[in-house]
Amino acid sequence: MFDSLSDRLGDVFARLRGRGALNEDDVREAMREVRVALLEADVALPVVRSFIDQVTELAIGQNVLKSITPGQQVVKIVSDALTEMLGSTASELVIDVVPPAVIMMVGLQGSGKTTTTAKIAKRLKDKDRKKVLMASLDVNRPAAQEQLATLGKQVDVATLPIVAGQQPVEIARRAMQAAKLQGFDVLMLDTAGRLHVDQQLMDEMRAIEAEAAPAETLLVVDALTGQDAVQVAQRFSDDIALTGVVLTRMDGDARGGAALSMRAVTGKPIKFAGTGEKMDAIEPFHPARVAQRILGMGDVVSLVEKAAETIQQEEAEKLASRVAKGQFDLDDLRSQLAQMRRMGGIGAIAGMIPGLKKAQAQMAQSGMDERILLRMDAIITSMTPKERSRPGLINAKRKIRIAKGSGTTVQDVNKLLKMHQEMEGAMKRLKKMGGMKGLGAMFGRGGGLGGLMGGGAAGLPGLGGAGPGGMAGLPADLQNLLKKK
Repeated sequence: MFDSLSDRLGDVFARLRGRGALNEDDVREAMREVRVALLEADVALPVVRSFIDQVTELAIGQNVLKSITPGQQVVKIVSDALTEMLGSTASELVIDVVPPAVIMMVGLQGSGKTTTTAKIAKRLKDKDRKKVLMASLDVNRPAAQEQLATLGKQVDVATLPIVAGQQPVEIARRAMQAAKLQGFDVLMLDTAGRLHVDQQLMDEMRAIEAEAAPAETLLVVDALTGQDAVQVAQRFSDDIALTGVVLTRMDGDARGGAALSMRAVTGKPIKFAGTGEKMDAIEPFHPARVAQRILGMGDVVSLVEKAAETIQQEEAEKLASRVAKGQFDLDDLRSQLAQMRRMGGIGAIAGMIPGLKKAQAQMAQSGMDERILLRMDAIITSMTPKERSRPGLINAKRKIRIAKGSGTTVQDVNKLLKMHQEMEGAMKRLKKMGGMKGLGAMFGRGGGLGGLMGGGAAGLPGLGGAGPGGMAGLPADLQNLLKKK
């Protein structure tokens, strides 16, 4: 997300940093370029105008222009202003009320409202340990209620039984009674949508709002619709007491105009961002972290949080024990590749590490995609258990069999084995350095992923010492293997 805007701003600030001393004309020229970049990203004109005026006023101050690193100072000012534009701080769901806490989901048809309802319900169940009930109030769209029931089974969240012929307000009333009687902590109401905002829709929303008295009323909008999303949000906020916004399909929005305009135009915080089709592909919206990603500063906090969520504790402890003994076989490598996939793949990880934004772009340009992780896994899967535990047994005849079984070439098998040898050698050196105590020194020297996550990241191929040099931080064999389509 924000890729095109991030690239444009990155070029502008790279030139500012490269000039050393700055004068007022330099800053104003840079701000003109930033203004064009924001407008091209589909950010609302009044928002752009206010943002540029605020940043320019601060950036041409004497404290900035006469500082030792004026370019860095300007970037800091832009980062702070972006964070403020996006909402300053993350806005949590208000569910600490007398149960059931009602969350009312509203929005236009096709915005992803029903799927988002299930995603948030799953998150509340898994992360907040809440007992959640979902109810569909959509009696207009065919099979809308059945869709929510199906998603409920998929995420293991209870749904209100469907009663044919009931109207939305009646369903809301029945859902409230069921939630109270059965001791649910949270009740999620998935309301009906329309192809466009109309009076009938708003009347229905207000009637449900009066019946359910929701603690949260979340507007779900499609980020890909850009300024249309902002206008829809403005219409809803004029008629309903919205408490927040959920932006869906943020992973496909390279411009980011909706996110950058939403808070400024509506005054409502963005609470979540949908980042994919899977039921766990939704993230709390952290303005400061998003601003850092836009400016190519990485997002280390989110990376560590994602690692903590995806690292399997038993796997991490097993690997830590083996590292302490200087052991690292192909099964260990396979588990680390699986961990990388759970974290979103090489590109997602690179995008969060400071200094690796260019590496992420190079991966995309050179044909590196996440299928390579699956290809590497297929090679290891085609080996026998004995070969995985004792790679030294793999001779030329076995390599041919493994290549055929995995749909790859003998050269690919050789590259994987060589990469494993390098990592196994690293583990043996680590043992001599004092086991796990030496891990930070070994993997964290370049500000890379291994140093951030300790034992659980010890085997993450190629990312341990990746620094500002982009792809240069990845081992040559991994680079070559990744470049193969």
